Amino acid sequence: MDHITFLVAVVIVTALAFDFTNGFHDTANAMATSIATGALKPRTAVLVSGVLNIVGAFLSTEVAKTISGGIVDDTLVSPGMIFAGLVGAILWNLLTWLVGLPSSSSHALFGGLIGAVWVGAGSHGVHFDKVVEKVLIPAVASPVVAGVAALIATYLAYKLTARGRKDSVTKGFRLGQIASASLVSLAHGTNDAQKTMGIITLTLISAGALGHDAGPPVWVIASAGLAIGLGTYLGGWRIIRTMGKGLTEIQSPQGFAAETASTAVILTSAHLGFALSTTQVASGSILGAGLGRRLAEVRWGVAGRMVAAWLITLPSAALVGGISAAAVKHGGNFGTVVVALVGAAVAAGIVVVSRRNPVHANNVNDHHEVAVRTAPPAHVGTAA
Repeated sequence: MDHITFLVAVVIVTALAFDFTNGFHDTANAMATSIATGALKPRTAVLVSGVLNIVGAFLSTEVAKTISGGIVDDTLVSPGMIFAGLVGAILWNLLTWLVGLPSSSSHALFGGLIGAVWVGAGSHGVHFDKVVEKVLIPAVASPVVAGVAALIATYLAYKLTARGRKDSVTKGFRLGQIASASLVSLAHGTNDAQKTMGIITLTLISAGALGHDAGPPVWVIASAGLAIGLGTYLGGWRIIRTMGKGLTEIQSPQGFAAETASTAVILTSAHLGFALSTTQVASGSILGAGLGRRLAEVRWGVAGRMVAAWLITLPSAALVGGISAAAVKHGGNFGTVVVALVGAAVAAGIVVVSRRNPVHANNVNDHHEVAVRTAPPAHVGTAA
């Protein structure tokens, strides 16, 4: 425990804060379609998802090892660099949550870390070959694979049930959605909670508390699982609205197909150690499910904004992480405090703005767009 300095403790807390934002940012990946089709009530959905995210965190550590010893050189990384990278990731998560855009929390984390290490240790501190292999290639391939799988599954679902009674078909697929959405939550915990495990493990390695190439200790696994589970339970209602209603009008067979495709892709990638974006996988699946049903309306404008967000997430978080790392590197403890205060102020401002147009469990299915008001309405509800 002598290696756990104040800065290391701050980094661990900040990493768990990112994990919390990752949870509510990504709740939509598992539960947006089930909430949109009425398969699960909103509060029940986020409770189930939160619990299964915690369980999933204990199933594998391959992705955590990719982050702690894969994309950056852990011998050159300092806790200050990791702190700076996390600030970039958290702010990007909150900004995209505010506007209801399901961007990648994973790429925000990778971008923040890459930018911070690049500024703090030089370009040789980043393993760009691993970034391409473990991050960029899966980022391109995973939503395409998930989308094609969901498209085929949706087509077959409607084809096989064409002569069935509509109410019976709907009821059957809604029951199936409970199982498939639960599996997505389990897979999300297996993939995304590991990213925070990897960051905390990297911090402990850089501080000398763990050996080179060490895996995450049990307490790291448990704390990361609990943080992402709590964030998931609170529900990222703004993004749930976009994914459940924004891309296409989802029916229960499409929801089941999309969730099943997402589960298969996420679990396979977690087993192989690919730190992919579960948001991109889930979005690709929903889009594929929309294309798989005849006469389904696909809102390409929303899809275009999502893809644009995907493209700028990593470099935007890298920019903030790099600026934060420069302040920490040249300002020492004072620079670290300044970065922390500025980050907290920006985060608080985003939360305040979100309360001017709240989205919550009671109105999440009312519209398919998330607006951001510049002034508060006459009556302000509870934001989530």
